[in-house]
Amino acid sequence: MKTSNTFSILIWINTSRVKDNQAKLFARVTVNQKRVNISLKKNVDVSTWDKHKSKLKGNTQKARATNNYIEQVKAKLFQSYQNLRLEDKLITAQAIKSNFLGEDEVYKSLEDLITYHNEKMACKLHKDTMRHYKSSQNYLRKFIKKEFKTNDVYLKDLNYSFVIGFEDFLRSYQPTDHQRKIGNNTVMKHIQRLRKMGTMAFKMEWIVRDPFVKFKSSFIKNEREFLSEEDLQTLEEFTSTIKRLELVRDLFVFSCYTGIAYIDIMQLTTNNISKGIDGNLWIITKRQKTNTPVKIPLLDKAKMLIDKYANSIRANANGTLFPQFSNQKINSYLKEIAVWCEIKKNLTFHMARHTFATTITLSNGVPIETVSKLLGHTKLATTQIYARVIERKVSEDMNSLRNLLEQKSIEKNKNIRKSSS
Repeated sequence: MKTSNTFSILIWINTSRVKDNQAKLFARVTVNQKRVNISLKKNVDVSTWDKHKSKLKGNTQKARATNNYIEQVKAKLFQSYQNLRLEDKLITAQAIKSNFLGEDEVYKSLEDLITYHNEKMACKLHKDTMRHYKSSQNYLRKFIKKEFKTNDVYLKDLNYSFVIGFEDFLRSYQPTDHQRKIGNNTVMKHIQRLRKMGTMAFKMEWIVRDPFVKFKSSFIKNEREFLSEEDLQTLEEFTSTIKRLELVRDLFVFSCYTGIAYIDIMQLTTNNISKGIDGNLWIITKRQKTNTPVKIPLLDKAKMLIDKYANSIRANANGTLFPQFSNQKINSYLKEIAVWCEIKKNLTFHMARHTFATTITLSNGVPIETVSKLLGHTKLATTQIYARVIERKVSEDMNSLRNLLEQKSIEKNKNIRKSSS
């Protein structure tokens, strides 16, 4: 690349196309004998133009204003030349013109970022995660349509005000497919996804500042619902002549005794069952959500359910341990089962995983580190959420301590009476 260039600026008028004694004003940039002309969108009186000084003659207000404008144009063109030098870019007359007119600044839009993100992340993120991103992106489009009366915005216009506006839009948005508004944590999730896309844009230098610097997320910690030992026993003893309810009950109970999520249960095959280090049967699989390996020793009740469906025509047709069922239908049928069992909690399939973490493992003294491994958590902090809600276990332990102390007190009093007699 050349380190020195011949560079000149000439302000001139086009006298070949004079109309009513008016000629158009131009700037000519020459670099290394290559030149370009830039229309300055102004007309000047030919009779007042000083060709040698490249400015208007006289001291009228119009002459002074035009001459000031010419000086500003020359200064800006020189600054464009300096910009290219500082950025170590190839300096040409056309490059200076483009910089002067702002044509070399390609502003990326939010839609550009969405397209780029979805293309690059499609192979890295799980399809369910991508589905959540697309949901957030659709809300963004609705917000932009409502707030800015357009279909897209430049990324350079993303700022703290935009983020706050999007948050307010989400909180006040009334979905058409159901009555409930978007909850606080769901609002934060949508903003969190925008934040991750914004960070991507910032790292790629598509934006010069992070619009989330001053924004703080405000998640509300929710108690994880789970079935008590009594509720679980009631559910296990539930019987029905309706086969679909029996199957849904069995799938739910299987999850209660393994901690395996719905999507992973639906994909289990006989290949996932093998002898573990202790010689007993284990389920060895991966969590689809995080791709984390999971190894779970089979408890007797879980093994009984596998055996129950070993000859199921529907299961064998798919090559899976259990017949296939959609998550939506399962949750719908669980509501029916909850009514029959008089369980007042909002019974969902994911509650089975919470029940495994609390009622089956932690409440029975399984160390939290082991539970974390069984659940396939990548962080112990995720598992600790369950440890905070086991009030019954705390109560039982304290009662045991109370009984122990009372027994010691009784023994002590007996010894005192014996010694005194």
